[in-house]
Amino acid sequence: MFAGPIQDLIDELARMPGIGPKSAQRVAFHLLKATPHDAQRLAEAIVEAKAKVRLCRECFNVSSEELCIYCADDRRDRSTICVVQEPPDIVALERTREFRGIYHVLQGAISPIEGIGPEDLRVGELLDRIKQAGATDTPIAEVIVATNPNIEGEATAMYLARLLEPLGIKVTRLASGLPVGGDLEYADEVTLGRALEGRREMGNG
Repeated sequence: MFAGPIQDLIDELARMPGIGPKSAQRVAFHLLKATPHDAQRLAEAIVEAKAKVRLCRECFNVSSEELCIYCADDRRDRSTICVVQEPPDIVALERTREFRGIYHVLQGAISPIEGIGPEDLRVGELLDRIKQAGATDTPIAEVIVATNPNIEGEATAMYLARLLEPLGIKVTRLASGLPVGGDLEYADEVTLGRALEGRREMGNG
């Protein structure tokens, strides 16, 4: 254990996802070796991001504007929505260059163990978007469920399929090939692209 400010820094870094105590210690000492200018620049970047980054009012992706770059792009196919768990998943899918539709970020997945239910996600907003699109010249024809291939992601996918089926919309799921138990954002673009191309229709029957 270290003296006050150093240990405080290590403790704060260790609270971040994917960073254990040893990694936090390495990052902390790297920052201590940095010049005051570099340390200040990092601190300012964190403060600025917290102050300026918001959620897109349509899809709930992160954005510095009211609409994210995908929702603001008139060239996107608005008849197809790809539903993902978190904003980094969008970046992973965009790398494939296989999808030109729009996105919807749930901001998580159903997880009874963690006390997260459908009401804690952006499911209601997804339904609202679909209903609103139905009154336009470009109704939603397909919803691609691109939640992670793990227990929480599969539970969320099945819930959405049951919810959307009565609306008469085609609901598809990314094809197999993605590592079970993994996160979408860590899949390579070739595997993810093939999973997107080979997506299968979901249904209760």
